[in-house]
Amino acid sequence: MKKLVFASNNPHKLEEIRAILSGQVEVISLAELGCHDDIAETADSLEGNALIKARYIWEHYGCHCFADDTGLEVAALDGAPGVRSARFAGDAASSEDNVSLLLERLGGVASPRRARFRTVIALIDGYGTHFFEGTVEGEILTERRGTHGFGYDPVFRPEGSERSFAELSEAEKNALSHRGRAVARLASYLRALKD
Repeated sequence: MKKLVFASNNPHKLEEIRAILSGQVEVISLAELGCHDDIAETADSLEGNALIKARYIWEHYGCHCFADDTGLEVAALDGAPGVRSARFAGDAASSEDNVSLLLERLGGVASPRRARFRTVIALIDGYGTHFFEGTVEGEILTERRGTHGFGYDPVFRPEGSERSFAELSEAEKNALSHRGRAVARLASYLRALKD
């Protein structure tokens, strides 16, 4: 398997995943595939949304493909925003809107403000459907810090670090992030196929 379609239109995710899988597999974007469809994420779980996107590409284009869905799960908010992380402040909300709402909702919550990022990848290949998960524990900061990354990165400080995700370099973040861990499990699976 030399090429895999990544069923996402998110350029930040594409960049991260290409960096992690560099030299192992060629990752094809939806735009490069010629798919400009808006694949609705209507499931109530990360696994379900990842599978919807991967299955769409498999059924419409017949390509080996994978998709991910990621959620930020905040303990003080009973696991929210979770599967609605990208739409926390509304369907047309920006990342800035989502972060602002999160900080507002946690305004009266004392530190530590426990949270975790969780990524689930669904891969469909000639051998079936496979899931790979990665999580990283941490806490929500009281203010934005850093200029790298995207989404909730400026307010998420991973366990064991003094810096937010947005203060880490791409390589540092990929080494310990939820997506990095899920993609590493995907990479292990792909390596095993070659052996």
